[in-house]
Amino acid sequence: MEVRLQKIISQWGIASRREAEEMIEQSRVRINGEVARLGQKADPEKDIITVDGELVSVIERPSLVYLLLHKPLGVVSTCDDPQRRKTVLDLLPKELSSGKGIHPVGRLDADTTGALILTNDGDLTFGLTHPRHNVPKTYRVLVEGHPPQEVLKMWRQGVLLEGRKTRPAQVKKIESLAYSTWLEVVLKEGRNRQIRRVARQLGHPVIGLHRTAIGSIQLQAPGQGLLAVGEYRYLEDFEIRFLRKAVEEVKSLDSGSHRSKF
Repeated sequence: MEVRLQKIISQWGIASRREAEEMIEQSRVRINGEVARLGQKADPEKDIITVDGELVSVIERPSLVYLLLHKPLGVVSTCDDPQRRKTVLDLLPKELSSGKGIHPVGRLDADTTGALILTNDGDLTFGLTHPRHNVPKTYRVLVEGHPPQEVLKMWRQGVLLEGRKTRPAQVKKIESLAYSTWLEVVLKEGRNRQIRRVARQLGHPVIGLHRTAIGSIQLQAPGQGLLAVGEYRYLEDFEIRFLRKAVEEVKSLDSGSHRSKF
């Protein structure tokens, strides 16, 4: 059956769907010897698909892997970096980082630490990075000064960024220090550097930012110790089910919106 090429590449664990689109745009993908174009469909059981000259084999599709990584400071959330900075894949053993198509689900800035999911499940990545996703992400945020309740209320209700209001957020004060404040912030969206931009706009720039949880998936799993910085663990079955359910909800929202147009 013919499906979009970027979906085939992500399902076969070569790259995330977004990275697959970039590969196609860079003319790195061919179908039956011809340079592929974005949006083109193919049948992986009939067509010869190559990426960088390497054959995409239906038979050798890698088993699906789901990991939680405690990302350290200074490490970038990409599979490779033109500036040759350390990437999240560099933290994995060779048997996981090579040939399995494992990639980060979304991104944490180099100067942000904490929970990051890695997988080679392209459909899962697509669903969890979709603008309609509703998986809450929990952060501990150290900001300059002592934001008053009026400022926290503005943050909770949404702030205009580039002409578009952010979704409502949960924001609560955890601890006040001499010149700074620890906050807990829970978001259901992930616009670029959103917490940092909102905090600066409200007059309390971020000093430190750490993600503690993605939905019910925490760095400190039930019955386990805190995942050490730079370490990873395999997700439990119930955690994978939680993520898949979230993706199914996105699909149902999408199909509902398409039906409403007719």
